[in-house]
Amino acid sequence: MWTARFRFWMEVVLAVLAAGFAILTLITREWIELLFGIDPDKGRGALEWAIVIALFVASAALALIARWDRKRHVAIAG
Repeated sequence: MWTARFRFWMEVVLAVLAAGFAILTLITREWIELLFGIDPDKGRGALEWAIVIALFVASAALALIARWDRKRHVAIAG
């Protein structure tokens, strides 16, 4: 069973990972092609920008959810 504390830390870790991959994609966009061996947008970079935006949105959403969970847990426990 997942405790509130474990869920909070999982959300924090996933938020940090998403932000890290977004920053990595901003620094070097070629990691996607190297990892998967394909270039779906034929060098235009549109896919990379979409990934950066999606990862930053996911990171912000996970951080907000973690904050909400933390506040809710403190209010219940305290």
